[in-house]
Amino acid sequence: QVQLVESGGGSVQAGASLRLSCTVSLRTPSSYVIGWFRQAPGKEREFVAAISGARTTQYADSVKGRFTISRVNARTPVYLQMNNLKPEDSAVYYCAARPSGSSDFGYWGQGTQVTVSA
Repeated sequence: QVQLVESGGGSVQAGASLRLSCTVSLRTPSSYVIGWFRQAPGKEREFVAAISGARTTQYADSVKGRFTISRVNARTPVYLQMNNLKPEDSAVYYCAARPSGSSDFGYWGQGTQVTVSA
């Protein structure tokens, strides 16, 4: 059974940092790409960052230089270190998984709220 569980959200002031964690339960985790997405009220869900089993990373332009996605290995949590947070980063953050050969993130966590005040 595939399960993704996010944690680490909270309320902070602009300029602060947070680290989100995504605990992944997959039979072959090294064969999956893990991504972080976010959705703010009234807006569409958007891609934030992703990391492959080989630890190749990808970022949205809006978070480059501020956010870092990482994992020690395919069986450890995937982290999203968020620095210099801005009010526009406020959203529900979701982690998701897709097989390496697919473009569809078919597995999703329940989300964790991040609120950044000015």
